Amino acid sequence: MWVVFSLLAAISAAIVVTLSKVGVKNVESSVAFAIQSVLIVTVAWSVVAWQGHLGQVAEIDRRTWLFLIAAGVITCLSSLFSFQALKLGQASRTSSFDKISLVFSILLAVFFLKEKVTWQIVLGAMLMAGGAILIAFSREST
Repeated sequence: MWVVFSLLAAISAAIVVTLSKVGVKNVESSVAFAIQSVLIVTVAWSVVAWQGHLGQVAEIDRRTWLFLIAAGVITCLSSLFSFQALKLGQASRTSSFDKISLVFSILLAVFFLKEKVTWQIVLGAMLMAGGAILIAFSREST
């Protein structure tokens, strides 16, 4: 079932990149991100309330709060960087280069989460990174 949600996330992310590229055309990238952030917060808390999970907020321990807050701050930075990249570059190039995050995710998972990697994961990450770099630095057709 995780594969379905991962594919839905990937499709959603692709749509977001396309819509955001159009959105940052005549607006400063930080303003565009701020507008989307308000909607993200509204939708996220609406889903939590609709699912009946508001009570869980009081049950979150301090350590978990710290990790969630840190992840939230870094998510904001990541989005601000992505919006600026979209403002300055082509969507196909910026979004493909952004996917090198996969390599960093694997490295962080190995070192901090003690996840095991196989040769297939290493090869796949290398191919994805290579593809992202190839796309990001390809010459424009004339």
